[in-house]
Amino acid sequence: MKIAIGSDHAGYLYKQAILQHLLAAGHEVEDFGTHSEAPVDYPASPASTTTPTSSLSANA
Repeated sequence: MKIAIGSDHAGYLYKQAILQHLLAAGHEVEDFGTHSEAPVDYPASPASTTTPTSSLSANA
């Protein structure tokens, strides 16, 4: 399954753990960030993750 994943800076470490679990399970994962614990503009993160799902380029 192709999965889109993303988070804000507060969820970065959780996202990394989930990402590793999904990859180990054989899923294709596209990570839309954030890519560190540095503060980011939260509304931009969900928007970049939901676009591939709504356009069907990712399954979940």
